[in-house]
Amino acid sequence: MTTSEDITKPKLIPTKILKCKNPDCKAWIRDEMAADDSLCPMCKGPMARSMKHLPALQKKAKPKPRKPKSEF
Repeated sequence: MTTSEDITKPKLIPTKILKCKNPDCKAWIRDEMAADDSLCPMCKGPMARSMKHLPALQKKAKPKPRKPKSEF
C-alpha cells in the first residue's frame, strides 16, 4: 500500500559535495557544479570533499531555437 508520504518524498542518492572547512560558514556545493579552484563561494575559504544524500537533479529540456522575426 502506498501512502501519501511515499509519493511526495523524492528519492535521495549519495552525492559528492564540497563543504567549507570554516566552522562559522555552512556553505556547500555539489562537486559537479563546483569551480576548479575549490574555494568557498561565500567566505573564499578552503573546501573539503564529503558526501550528502540529496535528490537527483532533473535535467531541463533545452528550448528549441527561435525563428528569426523575418520568417513570421
